[in-house]
Amino acid sequence: MSSTAEPLAISVNGLTKRFGFKTVVDQFSLEVERGQIYGFLGPNGSGKTTTIRMLCGLLIPDAGHGSCLGHDIRTESWAIKQRVGYMTQKFSFYDDLTIRENMDFVARLYGLPGRKAKVAAALERLGLADRRDQLAGTLSGGWKQRLALAACILHEPSLLLLDEPTAGVDPKARRAFWDEIHTLAADGMTVLVSTHYMDEAERCHRIAYLAYGRLVANGTVAEVVRGAGLTAWHVTGPDHRIAVLAKQLEGRPGAEMVAPFGATLHVSGPDPHALDEAVAPFQSESGLTWRRGDPTLEDAFIHLMRGTEDHFAPGGRR
Repeated sequence: MSSTAEPLAISVNGLTKRFGFKTVVDQFSLEVERGQIYGFLGPNGSGKTTTIRMLCGLLIPDAGHGSCLGHDIRTESWAIKQRVGYMTQKFSFYDDLTIRENMDFVARLYGLPGRKAKVAAALERLGLADRRDQLAGTLSGGWKQRLALAACILHEPSLLLLDEPTAGVDPKARRAFWDEIHTLAADGMTVLVSTHYMDEAERCHRIAYLAYGRLVANGTVAEVVRGAGLTAWHVTGPDHRIAVLAKQLEGRPGAEMVAPFGATLHVSGPDPHALDEAVAPFQSESGLTWRRGDPTLEDAFIHLMRGTEDHFAPGGRR
């Protein structure tokens, strides 16, 4: 349980969701403190979006119970929805309306009092004021993202849901987006975000890793990486030799993962003695520099994935 005196933003236990014969989410439990940015990671089809929708009452679970923002996720979903901002992966605004017109439309849907002032304030906050008369359909990916976020926070929600919000957005726009998310969280907003980007996961306060509907790991990035129990070697050398070395190490007992990062090769595994034996024959070779390294978040996730079963595959668990 959380040690903070503040009530939890989300507290759920045993959430399960099935679609036909497929168990998309299986016995999911989680606690999220107010003002936290919680990242959800996992392969495609792992149940991230379904889980997030159940957490905030947008989807009713087949089993399990819990609360979101102090409301029961089963019986008070309407009250929860009024306090949630949801940003989907696909841009869902009107291309033939201007930025300001789209925002005004959203304000009307919420029935916001003083909507013109609130629209103007949201546009200013997201740096959209100078473009307010530009058609939404002419915006680049980064500016569309800003418009979507501005619309999501227009009604001042307590919980913000982001479904892979930066897919296809350039690094500069992604950085600006995450800076704004951290500002919102510092002001007390709770954020749930699904992402495939490891650098974005590292910007979350805590992360949850789902694989085929099950919660595999949960905690801070450091806790998740440490919990994977991996050790690693990093080796640098000439590009052509690193490429050959990668092939030589792949499949050797103890070298569970072999991944090149530019001129550096990362070799990791769960058994430190077996890993040392795997790399030992190559460590005396001239031109190669070996050093102990820390496993990455990506290493941890790939390792965790290997210990899970894809029950959506033919013959898998149902």
